[in-house]
Amino acid sequence: MLRFEEGGPEPEYDFCTPFFRSLEVRHEVFSDIFAYNADTMQVKGEAGSENVPGMLVSGQFFSALETPPLLGRYLTPEDDQPGGSAAGLAVVISESFWETWFNRAPDVVGRKLMIANQPFTVVSVMPKRFIGADPTHRPELYAPLSADPIIDAPRDHIHDGIHAWWITVMARLKPGVSLDQANADLQTVSLPILHEAADDPSFIAEKEKGHFHFAAEPGSRGYAYVRTLFRRPLVTMLCMCAGILLLACLNLASLLMARSASRERELATRLAMGATRQRLIQQLLVESLLIAILGTVAGTAAAPAVSHFFAAILANGESSVQLDVATDWRVLGFAALIAMLSTMLIALVPALQSTRRNLSDHIKEGQHPGHLRERRGVLPRVLLGFEVALALVLVVGAGLLATSLVKLYRSGAGFDPKGLVNIAFSMDKQQLQGDALMQLYEQLGNELSHQPGVKSVSFEFIVPLSHRGWNASYSTPAGGKHLIYMNSVGPNYFETMRIPFYAGRGFTWSDTNTSGLKIILNESAAKQFFPGQNPLGHQLVNPRRMSFLVIGVVADAKYRDIRTPAPAAGYVPIMQDEQPKPSLKAVVRIDGPQAPLAAAARSIAARLAPSIPAPVMTTMDEVVNNSLSTERMMALLTVFFAACALLVTAIGLYGTLAYATARRTSEIGIRMALGAQRAGVVALVFRENAIVAIAGCGAGLLAAILASKALASFLYETSPHDPWILIGSVAALTAIASAASLLPAIRAARIEPITAIRCE
Repeated sequence: MLRFEEGGPEPEYDFCTPFFRSLEVRHEVFSDIFAYNADTMQVKGEAGSENVPGMLVSGQFFSALETPPLLGRYLTPEDDQPGGSAAGLAVVISESFWETWFNRAPDVVGRKLMIANQPFTVVSVMPKRFIGADPTHRPELYAPLSADPIIDAPRDHIHDGIHAWWITVMARLKPGVSLDQANADLQTVSLPILHEAADDPSFIAEKEKGHFHFAAEPGSRGYAYVRTLFRRPLVTMLCMCAGILLLACLNLASLLMARSASRERELATRLAMGATRQRLIQQLLVESLLIAILGTVAGTAAAPAVSHFFAAILANGESSVQLDVATDWRVLGFAALIAMLSTMLIALVPALQSTRRNLSDHIKEGQHPGHLRERRGVLPRVLLGFEVALALVLVVGAGLLATSLVKLYRSGAGFDPKGLVNIAFSMDKQQLQGDALMQLYEQLGNELSHQPGVKSVSFEFIVPLSHRGWNASYSTPAGGKHLIYMNSVGPNYFETMRIPFYAGRGFTWSDTNTSGLKIILNESAAKQFFPGQNPLGHQLVNPRRMSFLVIGVVADAKYRDIRTPAPAAGYVPIMQDEQPKPSLKAVVRIDGPQAPLAAAARSIAARLAPSIPAPVMTTMDEVVNNSLSTERMMALLTVFFAACALLVTAIGLYGTLAYATARRTSEIGIRMALGAQRAGVVALVFRENAIVAIAGCGAGLLAAILASKALASFLYETSPHDPWILIGSVAALTAIASAASLLPAIRAARIEPITAIRCE
């Protein structure tokens, strides 16, 4: 796996084409070096054009990964040339695509496939087991990297040079070459490649200042953006899983220690008959191992369903992202290790405690086990105290993250997402452009506006909160220069989004290039450029000396994500978009069901633009939820684990107290025979768990305050030491402990004295 560093806090994994092409020929330590980029390809079939998940790969991609094709041959460096090889453009298809599109025809190699309105020749079929270099994607098509200007037209990442950072680079080491040797070689060629690939002196100087150099790291698992994005949440989840496991082990250990008191005579008898302490410990460990095995088997059986659930959360609604959550030998081996570890945690201390006394001690105290019970009751209470403390830490974490998530949702996006849907149109490969394409968008908008339930329609280039964006630098004639976020929007956009208008007017379909360039600023941008002034009628100039007239000021709205405050932003009309074929999204406000609108959008698109794929509709609520995917996942997991912690703690407190109360039946009966009141008996029994709960809450509160600092980066407008969350968590745990203690206490109060004495 190749990366480069330039003085920043994190290494960069996205390469530009010139860097990669220079690395292809300037290396001595790699047998193969390749690049790839996941992409969506527009394929023409019998029913029209469809968007198919694909990947652009360089010529050594398949030879480096060493998976033989089912049919045909690999793509080669000859295929990875502008225009393809002498035989034309080539494409590799997956086995599932072969089955779906060609019905597994044996003569598929050599057939033509229309991609982006260009004929590609199928040269091979890759088996289903081939997952490529990115484990989170399952491409159906693999086209040469050099075909990017065709497949991504009108965009052209290749000729954008050092301005397009879009590919991931990996390599296979030559036999006998170590990773250290590879890094030494890359260090040597870094600056020559920088000077060879870039022709901008300021760019080169900036990179040299940051000590720019290439580096290699192990890439056996491939590179996945999802792994980088969710590493910290997943590590946090692993810690919570470990906490729940420890909680369960403490619980079982406490119950086993309480139960071991009833086996004193049994163990004494076995010792009297010649059993060794080692043999008794072995028996107790085997009994605990059976419990651990049963739990592990049940957990392993439920793991696939739980894994698919978590994978769906991580995929964040992206159909192109696929996570392999299949159970394999590594999962089973880990489960076996957990079973053995759990056995040691839940069985070793009770086994040693139960067999540590000699035979004479058992015989002496056989008729008067009260002192023995008192001494042996200390350790189970300590374990239960730890259990309560650990549960409180998880409950506090859940409270903090859930509160933060609620505040994020309540923080507002600057627009009303309720009843708002986005309909994406892929216009890249159709023939219209410029004003003719804008007329098509106007027709689409008019048709959509007449559908039942539709209240208003507009268009946008960037969907707010989609983690995408573009920025541009503008200056005033007086010299004030600022970098602001931008969006290209259609008429009636702010009314449809319900973004308040402060001054001026919105865009109309007549705001074309011939009418003069226009821009609308949000409140923050207006204050940046024109502090204390009315911005209407003023001009803004971009670096190309193009002048834009400010015609309106609107309220601030969140841009890339909901966590980040609304930035300074500007809006230009779609009719003046610099792209010849912009693929816009219709933003539609509806009052009613969405399904009829989705069907109508497909029908309208098929009639007005038959050459484009079917439009894709998403709701703005889904966009908001996806923007908060990490926060939602963290909150969901912590609440789930906190609920599990409360349940396990309640079971532990109830079981231990119920068993201890049952052992004290004769004592309670004598107390009541001597005049003790039932309320006093309830208080006597209840006090045992109350002391444990109070001590555990005290220790857990201190631990939670210290541990909550680790969650500070996940929180939004929520203090890690929020007193209300701490108090609420203690109250919740106290209520659970009280409920778990109440039933054994009430049972104890119902004991009849004469019955208890007769049992003794």
